[in-house]
Amino acid sequence: MKRIIISVTNDLVTDQRVFKVCNTLKELGYDILLIGRKLPNSLPLERPYKTYRMRLLFNKGFLFYAEYNTRLFFKLLFIKKDVLLANDLDTLTANYLISQFLNKKLIYDSHELFTEVPELLNRPSVQKVWLKIEKNILPKLKNCYTVCQSIADYYNDKYNTDFKIIRNLPEKSTIKTTKFPFDLKGKKVILYQGALNIGRGIELIIDTMQYLEGCIFVIIGDGDISNKLKQQVIDLELKDTVKFLGKITPNELRSITPLADLGISTEEDLGLNYHFALPNKIFDYIQAEIPILVSHLPEMKQIINNYKVGEVVLDRNPKEMAIQIKGILKKSYLVDIQSAKKVLIWSQEKEKLKSIFNHLN
Repeated sequence: MKRIIISVTNDLVTDQRVFKVCNTLKELGYDILLIGRKLPNSLPLERPYKTYRMRLLFNKGFLFYAEYNTRLFFKLLFIKKDVLLANDLDTLTANYLISQFLNKKLIYDSHELFTEVPELLNRPSVQKVWLKIEKNILPKLKNCYTVCQSIADYYNDKYNTDFKIIRNLPEKSTIKTTKFPFDLKGKKVILYQGALNIGRGIELIIDTMQYLEGCIFVIIGDGDISNKLKQQVIDLELKDTVKFLGKITPNELRSITPLADLGISTEEDLGLNYHFALPNKIFDYIQAEIPILVSHLPEMKQIINNYKVGEVVLDRNPKEMAIQIKGILKKSYLVDIQSAKKVLIWSQEKEKLKSIFNHLN
């Protein structure tokens, strides 16, 4: 049985893409070890394969990435492995060096356009370091895939690579619901789920709530701007209208998402990473059978145009957006959503993933 070592920089708990990839590779007969990191607030982890979470001295910035890759390098050096799978640019250095030193096959899964994330756009010196790593390694990779066509085209044009596309589609699911931990009082629910980071458009929806009577905005997740968002809610006196549920497990999330009346993915056009974004939550909303409001960005817009599961933002002015949301809440998209739900699932996508791993170069 071939052993594959899969590495990420998160704590493994909520990374559904990696979870689905691991399960698919398990179906292919791989012996799996998934490596991540352990944070002070990390939830317990149970997986049907081996996992290892490192406790690091540093949790952000250059020292974090340096410590993580150094420790990952030595971990990979001294354990049995046949194949390496690096997730995103921040795990690639250690994996690439080991693959070269020990002549092991390396696969690269790019979850995003890493060098174009908003956090790097205003830090050109840091961005330059990541671009150098990308430029030095990506053209040498033989086995690589990413989350959407736009990012694949970008890499293939820039580095003459051969990125395949494995979209981060969810598992097929049935609707099971629980209750919100507060009284809805008959109000419609607008939902955001995912990381609370800059550029996600969450501030815009909070501003919009000033003009939306009879609605509650539920925010699920955690991130760098959590405190900023909570302060915005206080400043606008919207504590009864905007609710923060924090970080919850994927299983809990699947029973809460269907309770919403509208899911939002209103990312800002901040750099190419967001411009090409195809967020996981869009597909999760579809599985939960709720309509979607998305940004006027190519990959998101294509989903709306192809499957008629919601609308594209017409105007990012809060008053105009409130008018559009009111209109969406009066319509029914259920028939089209249920059709899309049948095809936008992991069982369709994983066959392409299996093909990649069955034909490694």
